[in-house]
Amino acid sequence: MRIARFKTKLNETKYGIINEGSIYVLVGDVLGEFKKGEKFSEFGDVQLLAPIVPPNLLAIGQNYKAHVDEGNDKYPTAPPLFIKATTSVNNPNSEVVLPKTASNEVDYEAELAVIIKKPARYVSKSEALNYVLGYTCANDISARDCQRNDVQWARGKSFETFAPLGPWIETELDPRDLKIQCRLNGEVMQDARTSLMIFDVATIISYLSQCMTLLPGTVILTGTPAGCGFARKPPVWLCAGDKLEVQIEGIGTLENFVVNEN
Repeated sequence: MRIARFKTKLNETKYGIINEGSIYVLVGDVLGEFKKGEKFSEFGDVQLLAPIVPPNLLAIGQNYKAHVDEGNDKYPTAPPLFIKATTSVNNPNSEVVLPKTASNEVDYEAELAVIIKKPARYVSKSEALNYVLGYTCANDISARDCQRNDVQWARGKSFETFAPLGPWIETELDPRDLKIQCRLNGEVMQDARTSLMIFDVATIISYLSQCMTLLPGTVILTGTPAGCGFARKPPVWLCAGDKLEVQIEGIGTLENFVVNEN
């Protein structure tokens, strides 16, 4: 099932279920009990929004060996957690804004995102996927100069618009071996499979639940594969006018466009 969050022509925000090119109103609670209601419109007639408004936006770094290698770092022994501000959440087909205060070394990171549907605390790995509503595409936009100069990564990851999510939530998906790709202006920059993760989705959920309650709606970014701009020679930084695409098998494609901050 594909669940979308969208804006109507009357500027109302709704959840809907996508089926055969049409969108049907979601009746109930997207994080609880719901069903497919009446047809609302053709899918192309609505403006897609980020498919969830998360209470927390958690992210795992260095989760593909080739990505660790391109950063000349050591493989982690546990999932490295950092947190992105929820104000960084961005919509599909929207603008990624290069901030005036850190515009020179902004990078892309294609990632599989996990949406939690019910409170998860001290969850076992074997039970972890039962706490998942579904999956979506994410782009963990990163200001590398801030990452390099700060003690922590949070600031460089948290500028507004730096967390595009979408285009929808796919609920019927096995996350263990999906093709994940990032394209910049049509050129493939990242191309891998989620089976190459150091820590799989179930391990990540279980690990995080040992230190915090994963609230309903929490989004977890599961790490990016090799091919980031910082590791290329010469480096490839995002510029105004660029088109970004994150495509994940079984979900779809998240598109965004890069602009300078006014």
